[in-house]
Amino acid sequence: MSRPGDALRAARDILLGMSAYQAQPAKGSRGLELDDRIVEQIREALGGQLQQIPTTRLRWYLADLEECQQQIDGGDFQLVGQLYRAMRRDGTLRGLLGARTSGLVRLPKRYYGDETLATELKRETGGRCVFDDMLPPSELSLMVADGIVASVSIGELVPVPGRDFPVYVRLDPQYLLYRWNQNQWYYSSVAGLLPITPGDGRWVLHFGGGCGRVAPWTGGLWPALGRAFINKEHALLNRSNYSAKLANPARVAYAPLAATDEQLQSWFRKVMAWGRDTVFALKPGYEVKLLESKGEGIGIFQDEIDQCDREMMIALVGQITSTTGGSGFSSQELPMQGLSDLMGETGDALAYTINTQVLPPWVVGRAGLAALPKAPIVKWDTAKPKDRKQTADGLNALGQALKGLFDAMAPYEKRPALDALLEDFGILAEEAPTDRTAEQTDAGEDVTPELEEAREKSLKGDPEPKERAMRRAA
Repeated sequence: MSRPGDALRAARDILLGMSAYQAQPAKGSRGLELDDRIVEQIREALGGQLQQIPTTRLRWYLADLEECQQQIDGGDFQLVGQLYRAMRRDGTLRGLLGARTSGLVRLPKRYYGDETLATELKRETGGRCVFDDMLPPSELSLMVADGIVASVSIGELVPVPGRDFPVYVRLDPQYLLYRWNQNQWYYSSVAGLLPITPGDGRWVLHFGGGCGRVAPWTGGLWPALGRAFINKEHALLNRSNYSAKLANPARVAYAPLAATDEQLQSWFRKVMAWGRDTVFALKPGYEVKLLESKGEGIGIFQDEIDQCDREMMIALVGQITSTTGGSGFSSQELPMQGLSDLMGETGDALAYTINTQVLPPWVVGRAGLAALPKAPIVKWDTAKPKDRKQTADGLNALGQALKGLFDAMAPYEKRPALDALLEDFGILAEEAPTDRTAEQTDAGEDVTPELEEAREKSLKGDPEPKERAMRRAA
């Protein structure tokens, strides 16, 4: 006999496209679970915290990047997560990443599916809708950023006392672990290694756009961004060191050959005390000069910093024009379209995760398993206003063209294949409602083709008794 949990698990597997070869171990066979009492007791003792204290690493070298690659290919995200955490210190990377994350989650959302449940998601609760209360924009921004850089993001749907829906909390990806021999994800928490079951109503495992189903970390931007970040950090330190040594000119003091040792020492002390607005009254033979470096060597460090910034821009937004600017409208159109495409890809990946792992458990909790087939889905509107205007103008022109086509073919008693034309333009046609949809005869019987034919004859002046038409229909 199947249980409701089994049905929910089967529906989740279908939504996520779980492989038929992936084993479904019984509860407890993988060690501790997130909802085990011992795990809850440990969390309660730590104020509800599940994540361990993050490990911070301050100095990075290119050799560390190679170690990251070797470690993550084995399924361990520790070093990559630490590198990603360090990279967020960079202002250029932080700003560009914000354009792909915070800019996305604050775009308008479109809801589809059951109208009652969709309306419930949009219901305001204390200044924010249920959707935003359940999935705070700040946490979603971190989820998207993790998916872009580290390729994988992990979070938990935490129950909230006093309300019937949870809140999403993003967790640091450096404690993620994937075991190849089990095809299973784990999270190293304060209570130990916990298996991750995406879509079970507690765990949310998000993969960024462009990631494959096998070894998804190969689709992350961390190798390119990590190399640019490490080189830039070294260039910044070297430039600061160069400036500290050579930016301040050396002081050169000349004394006459006949000066005594006492005069030289006195003169040297005066030059050493050279401060702001210092004035020297010099006798013939005494002279003061500044020995300045040409400062040309510092340019190589600035070139390295600029190159690293460009690499970050291209990796994150696909071009540099939207950040550095460009001359002329035509030079900006293609780069901005590329950024719009990246935003669309990121938005689709985010919507897929929410529609398959967050909303289905919420629907089951609200309306039961029977409501799952009509569960609402969400999609972020990433279309540019200019594109939307062009679409509207195109639809308007199409409507006028179709009207002219119908008028031109009317004298020949012909009409165009409207459904085929609309399909060519990617427009879904719906049947227009008619007054005869629910029409019935006086006897309470549905309108038949024979009765419809009799009506048409009546309109043409060739009436046929309704009784005869009904007998003919019978």
